[in-house]
Amino acid sequence: MKTATDLVVPTESELAELVGTPFPGGTVRLERWWVHLVLDSMMADTKDGAEHPVFVFLVATSAMGWSWDELFAVFGARESDGPMAGETETTIRRPLRADETYTVFGEIVSAQRKVGKQTGVFDIVGYRLDLYAEDGALSASTTNSIVFPRRGVAS
Repeated sequence: MKTATDLVVPTESELAELVGTPFPGGTVRLERWWVHLVLDSMMADTKDGAEHPVFVFLVATSAMGWSWDELFAVFGARESDGPMAGETETTIRRPLRADETYTVFGEIVSAQRKVGKQTGVFDIVGYRLDLYAEDGALSASTTNSIVFPRRGVAS
C-alpha cells in the first residue's frame, strides 16, 4: 500500500489500468444498537430498521478492506487534496437486517481523467461494493464515484 510520502498522481494510462482493481473486502455485523443510533441521528423512524438504504453504503464502506486514506492513496491522493463524493447508486435486492453479518466484495469499475474550464484537471473514479448475506445471497450493491482534483497536473 502506498504511504503519504510516496504518493504520485497516476498518468492517464496508469489511471485506466486501475479499473478492475479489487477491494480487499471484509465482513461486518450489523448490530441492532448501531442501526438504532444511525436512524436516530438521521431523525428517521427507527422502525425502518436496517432496511433504510443508507445502511447499504455504511455497511459496504465499513467492510471494503481499505480505509478512506488507503483508497485515496491507490489513486495518488490524500484527504488534504480535497477528494469529493460524486454520484451514487444503490440497488437493494433484499433488505439488510440487523444482527446479520455481511461480506463485502468490490472493485474499481471506472477511472477517467477530465478537464474543466474552471476546475482544471480532475479524475473521476467509480467503484462498486457488493454486500452478501450470511447465506451467500447478494443483498445489495452500491456504486459510487470519487472526484480527485489534480492541481498542478497539466491538461
